[in-house]
Amino acid sequence: MKSIKELMNLSGRTALVTGGAGYIGTAFCEALAEAGANIAVLDISEERTHEVAQAIEKRSNVKTMPLAIDLSDEAAVVASPERAVKTLGGLDILVNCAAFVGTSNLSGWVTSFEQQSIETWRAALETNLTAPFALIQAATPFLRESGHGSIINIGSTYGVVGPDMSLYEDTAMGNPAAYAASKGGLTQLTRWLSTVLAPDIRVNCISPGGIARGQDEKFVKRYEARTPLKRMGNEEDMKGALLYLASDLSAYVTGQNLLVDGGWTAW
Repeated sequence: MKSIKELMNLSGRTALVTGGAGYIGTAFCEALAEAGANIAVLDISEERTHEVAQAIEKRSNVKTMPLAIDLSDEAAVVASPERAVKTLGGLDILVNCAAFVGTSNLSGWVTSFEQQSIETWRAALETNLTAPFALIQAATPFLRESGHGSIINIGSTYGVVGPDMSLYEDTAMGNPAAYAASKGGLTQLTRWLSTVLAPDIRVNCISPGGIARGQDEKFVKRYEARTPLKRMGNEEDMKGALLYLASDLSAYVTGQNLLVDGGWTAW
């Protein structure tokens, strides 16, 4: 029987992480590299992807590669798994972490439902749902071949439950329909793929709760009061869940949505 250390060991495996230069994405790359995986860091910023890749390679003594790609560029998205395989020698783990979250200044995003625009709706679905579909499709042959294929999609509690809009009162924050719909779609795509790609590839989802990022104090207090663990999450809270689903610790787990939300959805 394998030890826990053996089950969580990713030495010799390769992971491609979208949004890998973002807050949670960087934490995911670090966790996978600490377990021994080589890392392809995919993000839109060429500067940030290089910075993250170089820092991880230096810290964890694994191979890395930066992939500066706009997820709306279908050709670049579809080509990225093969690029990772050619540079790093294979592909075992795919993490779809990149997300269209918009900003308070984006037209038709953080506003009343009646004012939310179809253009921003389409942009959110393109990044949050269509790009993962295309990337998974392109990566499937390599993940099948690996013998350890694991796909982890990053959803959201708002892909599972509806929003409490009172949390956002008197703030510049909001909760657009497109974000919830695209994350809910990604969670269901996870379930669909888990049966279709089995037994060669496991497919699971992590749905984080709210992550502390200097939000309006009124929102934070309301959010914490509504959360059983009485705090917002942070990037470190996500690392263990990711390593579990990426490694042989979860070799008999597929089609699941792991909610890392401090109990938010347990009420």
